[in-house]
Amino acid sequence: MRQPKVFTTIREYSGRLFLADLVAGATVAMVAMPLSLAIAIASGADPAKGLITAIVAGFLISLLGGSRVQIGGPTGAFIVVVFGVIAEHGYDGLVITTLMAGVILLVAGFFRAGRLIGYVPEAVVNGFTIGIGIVIATSQLPDFLGLSVSHVPADFLEKIPVLWDARSSFNVAAFGIAIVTVVLIVGLRRLAPRFPGLILAVAASSAIVAIAGLQVDTLFSRFGALPNSLPFPQFPEITVARLIELTPSAFVVAFLAGVESLLSAMVADRMIEGHHRPNAELLAQGAANIGSALFTGLPATGAIARTATNVRAGGKTPVAGMVHALVILLVMLVAAPLAGYLAMPALAALLIITAWNMSEPHKWGEYARARISDRVLLVLTLVLTVIVDLTVAIGVGVALGLALRLSRRASVESDWTPPDR
Repeated sequence: MRQPKVFTTIREYSGRLFLADLVAGATVAMVAMPLSLAIAIASGADPAKGLITAIVAGFLISLLGGSRVQIGGPTGAFIVVVFGVIAEHGYDGLVITTLMAGVILLVAGFFRAGRLIGYVPEAVVNGFTIGIGIVIATSQLPDFLGLSVSHVPADFLEKIPVLWDARSSFNVAAFGIAIVTVVLIVGLRRLAPRFPGLILAVAASSAIVAIAGLQVDTLFSRFGALPNSLPFPQFPEITVARLIELTPSAFVVAFLAGVESLLSAMVADRMIEGHHRPNAELLAQGAANIGSALFTGLPATGAIARTATNVRAGGKTPVAGMVHALVILLVMLVAAPLAGYLAMPALAALLIITAWNMSEPHKWGEYARARISDRVLLVLTLVLTVIVDLTVAIGVGVALGLALRLSRRASVESDWTPPDR
């Protein structure tokens, strides 16, 4: 079924449900704003692109999606591939890539490919997710430690020596602000899990920088003032040669968007005891990525952490996700200058915690007890993601995973002995 969930929920909508969605949407917006800014910066983009993506793509994912409570926007899973595309093809190349990925997702949803998520080996998903977490965490070390580095290479093996050579520029004030942010985020999450602790932690740490006059980089000092309005939609300049060179990246973005959105929807189903519509979800992801590209935003997908926050905050229908996008838009329109005070070490700390959570350390014991073929597949995908390239990691991991699945099926079927005739 490809009908958006909002058409189902609107039939019995009421003032009580709207109030619940309003509170939940506003709460999620407070979580999404600092994350969107941090993800855009880590991706090598202007921080405003993160907010634009959360507004445009977040609204479309909720309006057209197949889940009652899914929240969409920019996520950490895209940082590695987005950084690579921008570095190699420029930001206009990323816009075309995002547009192409949206079309791919629309086609996938139209042909009912939503159920194919079950064929992607879990070990592959876990491997590249942990790998992405490692890459994100290492990319944030310069800001976390306050290192003075003119250029940080994208390649992991080249990045480590550069960071080591910059160790003498270690900034105690920046490191202290990062540690304070980590402590606040973890403490607020444990003491008040329903509270928007992310933005409070980042805001409190940034306030310390401003009040104490610490020599720490802020959003404004590095990127200038954030815009206080959405850009006009525009279609990118496309050539056949450009489409051909960006096709591999577009398929990776589409794959990540499809996998993460459907995984997030399944997590949400378990939390609310509901059932999402996978093909409607893919169509929504396609429309959202096309919309984001037209507004020069980043790739987007369903965000597990923000979706879980929505559920815990009492969100009942897709209206909560639309409210979340509109609240971010309102803040952008009236309070953009305040975002300039956000401290870069605080945002780095936020992303390092996000990377840690992405890796799901509570499941590492389970991974270690898995069959040896799954362990090898997980480690191989992880290493390829970190050392080589996410495109290669996904291609090799999925191919080997499907081959293993077929070999296991063949081994079961080979137990049958044909009778003598």
